[in-house]
Amino acid sequence: MPTITERPAPTEHIEYYGAYIALVPENDAIAALESQRDDTLKFLRSIPESKGDHRYAPGKWTVKEVIGHLCDGERVFAYRALRFARKDDTPLPGFDENTYVPAGAFHRRTVADLTAEYAAIREANLAMLRGLEPEAWVRSGPANGHSITVRALAFIMAGHGRHHAEILKTRYLGA
Repeated sequence: MPTITERPAPTEHIEYYGAYIALVPENDAIAALESQRDDTLKFLRSIPESKGDHRYAPGKWTVKEVIGHLCDGERVFAYRALRFARKDDTPLPGFDENTYVPAGAFHRRTVADLTAEYAAIREANLAMLRGLEPEAWVRSGPANGHSITVRALAFIMAGHGRHHAEILKTRYLGA
C-alpha cells in the first residue's frame, strides 16, 4: 500500500508542479514539511520589519506579500488535500495569486504577524496530514481542471515554501 514515504509519480500531478516537487529531496512528505517549516520560520523570523514593504523590482510583490502568498498557498493546497483525502472529488477551481495578493492587504500587517500566521497554518496542515490513513495519500481529485493526488499536494506544499523562501533570500534580501 502506498505511504507518505513514496514520492508522487509524474502521473499524480500536472507537469507545472513538477518543479516544486523537485525542490523536495526527502521521500517522506511529512518530514519534508516539518524540516522546511523549521528552516522557513527561522528565516522569516530574522527578517526585520523595516524590510516588510521592500520590492526587489517595480511591480513585484513586497516581502509581506510573499509571506502572505505562502499562507494563501498553504491553505489552498491543504484544502484540496483534505477534500480529496475525504473522497470528495468535486471539481475545485484554481486560484489566481495575482488576485489574492492585492486582496490580502498584507501591507497592513507586520512581518511578525504574517510569520505567526504561516506557522499556525503549517502546524494545522501537518496535523491534518499526520492523521491520514495510508490509502488517503493516493486519492485524487480535480483541481483547476487537472487531477492531482493528496501525496502530490503535500510535496507541492513543501516545494512551494522552499521556492518562495529562496526567492526572498536571494532577490529580496540579497542573502
